[in-house]
Amino acid sequence: MAPKILVTNDDGVYSTGLKAAFDSVSDLGEVTISAPAVQQSGVGRSISIFEPLRITKTNSGGILAYSVGGTPTDAVILGIFTILKEMPDLVLSGFNIGENISTDTITTSGTIGGALEAASYGVPAIAASMQVLDEGQKFDDPRNYHRERFEVGIKVVNRVAQNVLKYGMPENVDLLNINIPYHAEEDTPIEITRLARKIFKTDVEERRDPRGRPYYWIAGDLIREEEEGTDVHAIMQKGHVSITPISLDSTARIEFSEIEKYL
Repeated sequence: MAPKILVTNDDGVYSTGLKAAFDSVSDLGEVTISAPAVQQSGVGRSISIFEPLRITKTNSGGILAYSVGGTPTDAVILGIFTILKEMPDLVLSGFNIGENISTDTITTSGTIGGALEAASYGVPAIAASMQVLDEGQKFDDPRNYHRERFEVGIKVVNRVAQNVLKYGMPENVDLLNINIPYHAEEDTPIEITRLARKIFKTDVEERRDPRGRPYYWIAGDLIREEEEGTDVHAIMQKGHVSITPISLDSTARIEFSEIEKYL
């Protein structure tokens, strides 16, 4: 039987990145799309437990898709337990418009959050993201992002997904986080990387409304220089494709006796 593949994202069901994700695995099995109805960037692995969820069949780039009125995690849960009614062989989350690198994004990205939800059930998961040079593009209408930008990413993800289906994930790896640099070409090198500590220099801008009351924007510049071997270094400094193996187990790898002094 053909492998069952579930595709989701956090930019919304009508994003061109979602269609690109579908195209990257369409020849590998039976693909189902279950994605948020609207933009859900930055929600991480949040889940809707205080309100009901609705599913609507829709057309996403000429493909049948299930639009879920919730988060990427909600879309994965409903995709598995309501739409497919069985565990898929692979979940692909993406293509996100904007890179998802460093520990800053691993805990806040809805793209990665959806993939982590799938991984929590033992389903091999891939998250795929595209670097942007203009940060404003992350906030533009994802339906208008240039299709040709995804061509290299589609080929990389297809190759990785094919081998994940063939071999499964390595031991202690739950998710492969793939990031494609903006200027990627056919021969762009691929690096296996670790997470950098940060990618954002966090800042807060205070402004005033017409009545003089303060309001705030969380802002900050990108960090573009990091240690060799990190995802930030691969993407920002070398322009390489970055693939980072991620584990759901966030337990610190230390001798537990080190904690005893705090008790």
